[in-house]
Amino acid sequence: MKLIGIGRNYIDHAKELNNPVPTEPVIFLMPDTALLRNNDPFYIPSFTNEVHYEVEIVVRINKLGKNIAQKFAHRYYEEIGIGIDFTARDLQSKLKSKGLPWANAKGFDYSAPISKTFINKSEFSSVENINFSLLKNGKEVQKGNSSEMIFKIDELISYISQFYTLKIGDLIYTGTPPGVGKVEIGDKLEAFIENRNLLTCNVL
Repeated sequence: MKLIGIGRNYIDHAKELNNPVPTEPVIFLMPDTALLRNNDPFYIPSFTNEVHYEVEIVVRINKLGKNIAQKFAHRYYEEIGIGIDFTARDLQSKLKSKGLPWANAKGFDYSAPISKTFINKSEFSSVENINFSLLKNGKEVQKGNSSEMIFKIDELISYISQFYTLKIGDLIYTGTPPGVGKVEIGDKLEAFIENRNLLTCNVL
Protein backbone atom coordinates (compact mmCIF):
# COMPACT_ATOMS: atom_id res chain seq x y z
CA MET A 1 0.00 0.00 0.00
CA LYS A 2 1.19 3.48 -0.91
CA LEU A 3 0.39 6.84 0.62
CA ILE A 4 0.52 9.50 -2.05
CA GLY A 5 0.54 13.13 -0.98
CA ILE A 6 -0.32 16.13 -3.11
CA GLY A 7 1.31 19.43 -2.24
CA ARG A 8 0.10 22.95 -2.96
CA ASN A 9 -3.26 21.86 -4.39
CA TYR A 10 -5.11 24.90 -3.02
CA ILE A 11 -4.06 28.33 -4.28
CA ASP A 12 -4.47 30.11 -0.94
CA HIS A 13 -2.42 27.47 0.88
CA ALA A 14 0.42 27.80 -1.62
CA LYS A 15 0.33 31.55 -1.09
CA GLU A 16 0.30 31.36 2.72
CA LEU A 17 3.59 29.42 2.59
CA ASN A 18 5.03 31.73 -0.09
CA ASN A 19 5.18 28.88 -2.59
CA PRO A 20 4.50 29.27 -6.31
CA VAL A 21 1.16 27.99 -7.54
CA PRO A 22 1.96 24.74 -9.40
CA THR A 23 1.18 24.13 -13.04
CA GLU A 24 1.09 20.36 -12.54
CA PRO A 25 0.49 18.23 -9.43
CA VAL A 26 3.23 18.17 -6.79
CA ILE A 27 3.56 14.55 -5.65
CA PHE A 28 5.35 13.07 -2.67
CA LEU A 29 5.23 9.56 -1.25
CA MET A 30 4.93 8.41 2.34
CA PRO A 31 5.54 4.89 3.69
CA ASP A 32 2.67 2.93 5.20
CA THR A 33 4.30 3.40 8.61
CA ALA A 34 3.18 7.04 8.41
CA LEU A 35 -0.44 5.98 8.92
CA LEU A 36 -2.04 6.70 12.28
CA ARG A 37 -5.28 4.76 12.67
CA ASN A 38 -8.22 4.38 15.03
CA ASN A 39 -8.09 7.93 16.43
CA ASP A 40 -4.84 7.06 18.19
CA PRO A 41 -2.93 10.00 19.71
CA PHE A 42 -0.10 11.72 17.89
CA TYR A 43 3.19 12.14 19.72
CA ILE A 44 5.32 15.08 18.59
CA PRO A 45 8.68 13.57 17.55
CA SER A 46 11.90 14.74 19.12
CA PHE A 47 13.52 15.90 15.85
CA THR A 48 11.16 18.82 15.29
CA ASN A 49 9.96 21.89 17.17
CA GLU A 50 7.32 22.92 14.64
CA VAL A 51 4.75 20.35 13.55
CA HIS A 52 1.90 21.78 11.48
CA TYR A 53 -1.54 20.25 10.92
CA GLU A 54 -2.91 20.01 7.37
CA VAL A 55 -6.41 18.57 6.94
CA GLU A 56 -7.04 16.79 3.63
CA ILE A 57 -9.66 14.81 1.76
CA VAL A 58 -8.36 11.27 1.22
CA VAL A 59 -9.27 8.97 -1.67
CA ARG A 60 -8.94 5.20 -1.36
CA ILE A 61 -8.14 3.34 -4.59
CA ASN A 62 -10.23 0.21 -5.19
CA LYS A 63 -8.89 -1.06 -8.51
CA LEU A 64 -5.49 -1.77 -10.06
CA GLY A 65 -4.61 0.85 -12.64
CA LYS A 66 -1.81 2.26 -14.77
CA ASN A 67 -1.93 5.14 -17.28
CA ILE A 68 -5.56 5.81 -16.41
CA ALA A 69 -7.38 8.20 -18.73
CA GLN A 70 -9.02 11.02 -16.79
CA LYS A 71 -12.45 10.12 -18.16
CA PHE A 72 -12.13 6.67 -16.59
CA ALA A 73 -10.55 7.75 -13.28
CA HIS A 74 -13.91 7.72 -11.46
CA ARG A 75 -13.93 3.93 -11.79
CA TYR A 76 -10.87 3.57 -9.55
CA TYR A 77 -12.35 4.79 -6.26
CA GLU A 78 -15.64 4.52 -4.41
CA GLU A 79 -14.93 6.06 -1.02
CA ILE A 80 -13.84 9.40 0.41
CA GLY A 81 -12.24 9.83 3.82
CA ILE A 82 -10.36 12.52 5.67
CA GLY A 83 -6.85 12.70 7.05
CA ILE A 84 -4.28 14.99 8.59
CA ASP A 85 -0.88 15.44 7.00
CA PHE A 86 1.38 16.38 9.88
CA THR A 87 4.40 18.26 8.58
CA ALA A 88 7.64 18.98 10.42
CA ARG A 89 7.75 22.50 9.00
CA ASP A 90 11.13 23.46 10.45
CA LEU A 91 12.73 20.33 9.01
CA GLN A 92 10.97 20.84 5.68
CA SER A 93 12.24 24.42 5.43
CA LYS A 94 15.78 23.32 6.23
CA LEU A 95 15.71 20.60 3.58
CA LYS A 96 14.14 22.85 0.95
CA SER A 97 16.78 25.53 1.55
CA LYS A 98 19.44 22.97 0.62
CA GLY A 99 17.54 21.76 -2.44
CA LEU A 100 17.04 18.36 -0.81
CA PRO A 101 13.95 16.12 -0.84
CA TRP A 102 11.66 16.73 2.12
CA ALA A 103 10.36 13.19 2.64
CA ASN A 104 11.60 13.14 6.25
CA ALA A 105 9.40 16.13 7.05
CA LYS A 106 6.27 14.47 5.67
CA GLY A 107 6.62 10.71 5.89
CA PHE A 108 7.87 10.11 9.42
CA ASP A 109 6.15 7.50 11.59
CA TYR A 110 2.49 8.26 12.38
CA SER A 111 2.50 11.56 10.51
CA ALA A 112 -0.67 10.70 8.58
CA PRO A 113 -3.78 10.19 10.72
CA ILE A 114 -6.63 8.65 8.71
CA SER A 115 -10.35 8.47 9.43
CA LYS A 116 -11.82 5.17 10.60
CA THR A 117 -14.84 5.75 8.36
CA PHE A 118 -14.90 6.43 4.63
CA ILE A 119 -18.02 7.73 2.87
CA ASN A 120 -19.27 6.23 -0.38
CA LYS A 121 -18.97 8.88 -3.07
CA SER A 122 -22.58 8.22 -4.10
CA GLU A 123 -23.62 10.11 -0.94
CA PHE A 124 -22.24 13.35 -2.39
CA SER A 125 -23.93 15.34 -5.13
CA SER A 126 -20.47 15.61 -6.66
CA VAL A 127 -16.94 14.74 -5.54
CA GLU A 128 -16.08 18.24 -6.75
CA ASN A 129 -18.31 19.79 -4.10
CA ILE A 130 -17.32 18.28 -0.73
CA ASN A 131 -17.04 20.52 2.32
CA PHE A 132 -14.47 19.61 4.93
CA SER A 133 -12.95 21.29 7.97
CA LEU A 134 -10.66 20.99 10.97
CA LEU A 135 -11.27 22.10 14.54
CA LYS A 136 -8.40 22.71 16.94
CA ASN A 137 -9.49 22.72 20.57
CA GLY A 138 -13.05 23.36 19.42
CA LYS A 139 -12.22 26.29 17.12
CA GLU A 140 -12.38 25.98 13.35
CA VAL A 141 -8.91 26.55 11.89
CA GLN A 142 -9.29 25.13 8.38
CA LYS A 143 -12.23 24.99 6.01
CA GLY A 144 -12.24 23.90 2.40
CA ASN A 145 -14.28 22.52 -0.46
CA SER A 146 -13.02 20.07 -3.06
CA SER A 147 -14.15 22.51 -5.77
CA GLU A 148 -11.21 24.68 -4.71
CA MET A 149 -8.61 22.05 -5.63
CA ILE A 150 -6.31 23.19 -8.41
CA PHE A 151 -6.19 19.60 -9.65
CA LYS A 152 -9.42 17.67 -9.06
CA ILE A 153 -9.55 14.06 -7.85
CA ASP A 154 -9.98 12.42 -11.27
CA GLU A 155 -7.19 14.55 -12.72
CA LEU A 156 -4.90 13.55 -9.85
CA ILE A 157 -5.58 9.84 -10.34
CA SER A 158 -4.86 10.09 -14.04
CA TYR A 159 -1.67 12.07 -13.49
CA ILE A 160 -0.31 9.89 -10.68
CA SER A 161 -0.95 6.70 -12.65
CA GLN A 162 1.46 7.84 -15.35
CA PHE A 163 4.30 7.37 -12.89
CA TYR A 164 3.06 4.84 -10.34
CA THR A 165 0.80 1.84 -10.74
CA LEU A 166 -2.15 2.37 -8.42
CA LYS A 167 -3.10 -0.64 -6.32
CA ILE A 168 -6.13 -1.53 -4.26
CA GLY A 169 -5.91 0.21 -0.89
CA ASP A 170 -3.57 3.00 -1.97
CA LEU A 171 -4.46 6.32 -0.35
CA ILE A 172 -4.22 9.73 -1.98
CA TYR A 173 -4.02 12.73 0.36
CA THR A 174 -5.33 15.41 -1.98
CA GLY A 175 -3.91 18.61 -0.49
CA THR A 176 -4.86 21.10 2.20
CA PRO A 177 -6.69 24.45 2.20
CA PRO A 178 -5.26 27.54 3.94
CA GLY A 179 -5.11 27.88 7.70
CA VAL A 180 -2.34 25.43 8.58
CA GLY A 181 -0.64 25.99 11.89
CA LYS A 182 1.46 24.60 14.69
CA VAL A 183 0.28 21.95 17.11
CA GLU A 184 1.20 21.81 20.77
CA ILE A 185 1.06 19.09 23.39
CA GLY A 186 -2.51 18.95 24.69
CA ASP A 187 -4.20 20.03 21.45
CA LYS A 188 -7.27 18.17 20.23
CA LEU A 189 -7.88 18.05 16.49
CA GLU A 190 -11.23 17.06 14.96
CA ALA A 191 -11.71 16.61 11.20
CA PHE A 192 -15.07 16.79 9.47
CA ILE A 193 -16.55 16.00 6.08
CA GLU A 194 -19.72 18.05 5.77
CA ASN A 195 -21.06 17.87 9.34
CA ARG A 196 -19.69 14.43 10.17
CA ASN A 197 -16.84 14.14 12.63
CA LEU A 198 -14.75 11.35 11.13
CA LEU A 199 -11.39 11.82 12.83
CA THR A 200 -10.20 12.90 16.26
CA CYS A 201 -6.53 13.18 17.15
CA ASN A 202 -5.09 14.20 20.50
CA VAL A 203 -1.55 15.62 20.45
CA LEU A 204 0.76 14.32 23.16
